Amino acid sequence: MHNLTGRAVILYSSAWLEARDLPPATVSISLQDMVGFMEVVSNVEEDELDLIVHSPGGSAEAAEAIVEYLRTRFKHVRAFVPLAAMSAATMIALSADEIVMGDHSQLGPQFQIATPEGPRAAPAKAILDQFEHAKRECRDPANLAAWMPILRSYAPGLLAQCEDSRELAEGMVSQWLADYMFQGEADREEKAKRVAAWFADYDSFQSHGRRVGPQPARNQGVHVTRLEDDHDLQDAVLSVHHAAMHTFSNTMSAKIVENHHGRAWVQSRRDMLVPGPSIPIPVPAPQNPPNRAARRRQQRGRQ
Repeated sequence: MHNLTGRAVILYSSAWLEARDLPPATVSISLQDMVGFMEVVSNVEEDELDLIVHSPGGSAEAAEAIVEYLRTRFKHVRAFVPLAAMSAATMIALSADEIVMGDHSQLGPQFQIATPEGPRAAPAKAILDQFEHAKRECRDPANLAAWMPILRSYAPGLLAQCEDSRELAEGMVSQWLADYMFQGEADREEKAKRVAAWFADYDSFQSHGRRVGPQPARNQGVHVTRLEDDHDLQDAVLSVHHAAMHTFSNTMSAKIVENHHGRAWVQSRRDMLVPGPSIPIPVPAPQNPPNRAARRRQQRGRQ
């Protein structure tokens, strides 16, 4: 791919679609990924970047750190989405000057929260809407029993976190769009706010995992190029993506950050069986015969 474009190439991909039982934190965007990006940027000389992204998303704050770091190093960034870039990965894609997507590719908003049953993906707006619905329903005491299992997953601060996370993500995306993708356009600030608000609007999607294909994004004014328009580039991008998928399927790798020189940072996960403490088994003490004559008979029997 680098030989074809002459640009720096960085792959950022995780095993989130694998059948393995991987914790969400292992495959999601986190601040730890900055270590990988620092590693793969260190030996790159080009100032234009092609970033291949395949991720379920994760921390918006980590996405912000990654975007700001890459923007200090590269003057032009193209984001390639060979299959799916969701949530915070959508945010990273929208920070690019241009997004390249296949007809099958997708972006999509979602929000990761922690519940007593473990982390789950849900849009912040859906959580807020559900809470308002619960307040209305619970005015009737007969509905309390049905709502209690749901409401107990609302950890302290969750509603405020939903509001803050939505505003934070929308604000960051709006600023990136205005600074990069829409730079030079007369209405860039207004256009950037409108696009960021559309991606953050749960009512428009009604599902945290609903597909945002290239045409709907293009209809909103996002600069999306069709991957199929350049067959050589399509073959190169999908070859990289499929190689990563084979790596995830045949190794313990959970996340890969790699550049066109082959320098890589790979996060692996291996399940280990840790033996518990050994429990001594009591051995009964030998019983002595009750009298001297019996002991003599026992001794003669041994001889």
